[in-house]
Amino acid sequence: MKRYAIAIAILLGALFANSNGEARGPYGSISVGNWKGGAYTNDSTGEFSTCSAFAPYKSGIALYVIVGANMNWRLGFSSDAWKLTTGNTFPIVLTFDGQQPFNVYGAVIGPSLVVVDMPDNSTLINQFRKSRTMTAFTQGQLFQFDMSGTAALLPTLVNCVSKTKALGIANVGDFSVVIPTKQVAKPAVSETPVSSIPTDSKPTKTFDQTGTGFAVSANGHVVTNNHVVEGCVGDIQGNLTGEAPVRLRVVSTDETNDLALLQAPGSFKEFANIKERAIHSGDNVVAIGYPFHGLLTSDFTVTTGIVSSLSGILNNTRFLQISAAVQPGNSGGPLLASSGEVVGVVAAKLNALKFAKATGTIPENINFAIKTGSLRDFLDNSVVPYQTSDSKNELKTADIARNARAFTLLISCKATEKKESAKN
Repeated sequence: MKRYAIAIAILLGALFANSNGEARGPYGSISVGNWKGGAYTNDSTGEFSTCSAFAPYKSGIALYVIVGANMNWRLGFSSDAWKLTTGNTFPIVLTFDGQQPFNVYGAVIGPSLVVVDMPDNSTLINQFRKSRTMTAFTQGQLFQFDMSGTAALLPTLVNCVSKTKALGIANVGDFSVVIPTKQVAKPAVSETPVSSIPTDSKPTKTFDQTGTGFAVSANGHVVTNNHVVEGCVGDIQGNLTGEAPVRLRVVSTDETNDLALLQAPGSFKEFANIKERAIHSGDNVVAIGYPFHGLLTSDFTVTTGIVSSLSGILNNTRFLQISAAVQPGNSGGPLLASSGEVVGVVAAKLNALKFAKATGTIPENINFAIKTGSLRDFLDNSVVPYQTSDSKNELKTADIARNARAFTLLISCKATEKKESAKN
């Protein structure tokens, strides 16, 4: 860590070479996954100049992301093994997750340092933020980088710049908590979460809140919906079929994508695989969960259907629309492909009452699941190891359910009621 802290200071010092300055810092702290950094000043003037973060790789290369005071951004690459000629430039082809390639230029600013001025291109920025891998092809060589955490990295760097300019370099602290964005108004025809709905409408009382979750790693990590654990007071319990209940702690949450990461004190023998390839409209799916737990059955239920659409209400591309029936308590459960791999996280059903009032028609078989792209971004940002696969073998529904029993949990807690809960 110390070695790379020195390296980033050298890199930033080289960036200021044209103004006869050096970088001093870091001030404050950035810690997003494997990315570390902070704010830096131009030592000649003492003025704030950049916010930067870096990640070291086993290859010996360190990757830097640098956002200047004027909000321009750069990538930096360094390696002690390189012997480059300062002043040279050469083309680099950057590719994120095998998507559209971008042609940029690298400038050698030291024997082991290359800096790339990144264009203000929204498509490039979005691909950078969402990517899991980045490749850089230049001078006949291909370099590959794991990009875990980049979804939160750029907003954190922007937050660093804004906060430092507003408060001054002497008053900054932790930049890793991004300034929250304004809530988007909900459409008149809304999605209704399918966690258990409370029956007592008094906000001062507690009720039994249940939902579903599934194990995603051998380290005890469990994924569910944020609304399944929102409002929980006291312990959150996780129950695997045939196992003693375990106490789960909340590791991280994503209110925007309605995801929560929990962790058990021990490990799991089995955990879900996330499907590598994208799901398609018309593909068969299986929803596993614990709807109306204790009212209908204490065991999990299995429903089948198809992917009706690759987007949710108002073309929200974070969701799949599915015909598999889900009910209160299914929230957070795995949506599985015919091969048994996770293709979504069950999240909501169409609010039939609101839809009927708006259209005069009662909807049928319109439910929603969060896509695995959002799930994988969430797990990457939380630095959680997970397993992907892409089996082409189709399983019987009974076999899919039997396999899912080993990694699907009933999630329960005591929760305080929200005023809007009674409306759903």
